[in-house]
Amino acid sequence: MKNIIIGIDVGGSTTKIVGFNLKSGQRELIEPLFVKATDPVTATFGAFGKFLVTNSLSLEDIERVMITGAGSSFISQPLYGLPCYKIEEFMSIGLGGLYLSKLPRALIASLGTGTALVYAESGKEPEYLGGTGVGGGTLIGLSKKMLDMDTVDHIEQLAKSGSLDKIDLRIGDMINKNNIPGFTDTTTASNFGNISDLATKNDIALGIINMVFETIGMISIFAARGRSIRDVILTGNLSSVAQAEDIFKTLNKMFDMNFMIPEYSRFGTVIGAALAECTERL
Repeated sequence: MKNIIIGIDVGGSTTKIVGFNLKSGQRELIEPLFVKATDPVTATFGAFGKFLVTNSLSLEDIERVMITGAGSSFISQPLYGLPCYKIEEFMSIGLGGLYLSKLPRALIASLGTGTALVYAESGKEPEYLGGTGVGGGTLIGLSKKMLDMDTVDHIEQLAKSGSLDKIDLRIGDMINKNNIPGFTDTTTASNFGNISDLATKNDIALGIINMVFETIGMISIFAARGRSIRDVILTGNLSSVAQAEDIFKTLNKMFDMNFMIPEYSRFGTVIGAALAECTERL
């Protein structure tokens, strides 16, 4: 019986895949996974095969395949004869963010190579609001130039023992914190505005991560305020970086926001693709 819907998000360096089991009229999430491959066609077929084997599924179990992501343009024919549909990426981001957050409306910030902002509301088509080129590509590019490192996991580990004391200019370095209600002496006044010759690689790694997340956080706040909402759902690969939780908790407190990093946040877009209505068939 065909009761499995597959979603595939074809990216530049990783491809993600997820499934929903529709038995008993319910949508039961099947554990998502991803594969690394630079060729989108290889990655798509590889992820699909790995997913079937991991979950003991056969082609006969699959009802349809929903494909999204920048690399989806390279996929022009069905996978092993299965019905395949292309889903617009911003639609996938919005649907996935609402599913993960269980909220009726929210701003979804998809943290990929850059950052895309999508407003989503139940029963309505998600709306792309814009974004910024600051994202995972920024983190990797600056780290490669400044630290001779270009692997996010390694940069994240290096930053765990870093400090911003010799990197950022803080409010406490300039004025009495009591003059600005809601701010603390460690509130950033200027990213890398107080960098010292004594700063270590660990400090610089944390400074880069902090700058990227604070930039994403502030443009998200501006966009959310424009829609009179407080809830911002963070999805995408970068949302799983260890330092994200503390940085966004600080922004929550400072600006009365509700940044959320839900379980499976890095799979938000592919989950949204699997949940989307069928559109363009391959």
